[in-house]
Amino acid sequence: MDHRTARALSVIGFVRKHAIDVQPLRFPAYRRLFIGNAVSFIGFQFTAVAVPVQMYDLTNSSFWVGLIGIAGLIPLLVFSLWGGAVADVRDRRKVLLASSSLMWASTFGLLLQALFHVGSAEVLLGLVMAQSAAFAISAPTRSAMLPRLVPEELVASANTLGFTVSNVGQVLGPLGAGLVLLHGSFAWAYGVDAALFTVAMWAALRLPAMPPAERGEGAPTSRLGDLVESMRYLRTQPVLLLTFAIDIAAMVLAMPRAVFPEVAAERFGGEGAVGWLYSAIAIGAVVAGLGSGWVGRIRRQGVAIVLAVVGWGLAVAAAGLAPTLWLCVLGLAVAGAADLISAVYRQTILLTFAPDEMRGRMQGVFMAVVAGGPRLGDLRVGAMAAVTGATVAWVSGGIAAAVVAVLLAVAYPALLRYTAAERAE
Repeated sequence: MDHRTARALSVIGFVRKHAIDVQPLRFPAYRRLFIGNAVSFIGFQFTAVAVPVQMYDLTNSSFWVGLIGIAGLIPLLVFSLWGGAVADVRDRRKVLLASSSLMWASTFGLLLQALFHVGSAEVLLGLVMAQSAAFAISAPTRSAMLPRLVPEELVASANTLGFTVSNVGQVLGPLGAGLVLLHGSFAWAYGVDAALFTVAMWAALRLPAMPPAERGEGAPTSRLGDLVESMRYLRTQPVLLLTFAIDIAAMVLAMPRAVFPEVAAERFGGEGAVGWLYSAIAIGAVVAGLGSGWVGRIRRQGVAIVLAVVGWGLAVAAAGLAPTLWLCVLGLAVAGAADLISAVYRQTILLTFAPDEMRGRMQGVFMAVVAGGPRLGDLRVGAMAAVTGATVAWVSGGIAAAVVAVLLAVAYPALLRYTAAERAE
């Protein structure tokens, strides 16, 4: 073997070891679900951009634009918990089909109101609420399916693929939406979302049946009873409680995006900078995902979560102190990479630690935390910035998140002791 061949084989070996693990794509059902999610998420970003732009166009009011967040958050919190409970007692394929159909219909509603120039802010809010409710049911259901679609040892890799492609969508979708809105109309943006969502519908139709796991005698049969049971279960599982607590701390204390417009205008020169700030976290997550071949080999997943959240907080704080735009973007990208690792392991613990009959409800709680934390973080940093200034609000939040993560880990060491081999009793 000559020197060039040896070097080429060495490079190939390095790539296989460290590049993102695509083994889950060997399983046809997961592969179809992955493709449907990837394509439809890009389309969803078209709507996510078009709705606030259209609302401002209708009302010329940032207050009404802010109401979109509330209109989306309330049904997301309510229906993610309820939808997770339904996914535990019904065929998950049927639940996914029903919720995806409602989401598709609400997207077509947005398309129609734009085509016929309805011009109603209230109609726009109502359609956002319907779409958010449908998403809140479909998302935990889709996540709860993973352990039935791939072997357990590949669940972490499947989660990494999913989170990576969602971050790709958060980069490509807004860029595409900006081009469509610049050269087309709101109807074009909603039309792209509706068209791309057909791929997600195709994927759901092609999934195998997933009836609920058998439940013991005396198990609750009402949705309220199911939710109460899930809360009781959580109280007995400190590992799961800590994954939720550490994520809430990370997002509420350190999410800086509400001050991006102010920082872009005052420190980095205006509108050209704000796009980079908003996309930097997702860019970092994509890069981390592409180099995540090692993720499935980590057994001390609890330790990995704590280190990732500490890294997230410190990187956010460093970005807040950056004197130039590119250093700030770099800091946020590092934070995004750490956030991806944290999210992958938190999701993996939920899917492999909890029993199958609890997975839907645990994913519902996960969705509520993931949705609510960043929005509460927006409120925290925005309110604090009004008193202390944007830089203090941004930097102190990052430091506080890192400190709280360490304190939680030390005070409640169950997460630090957790390994991938553990299971709930």
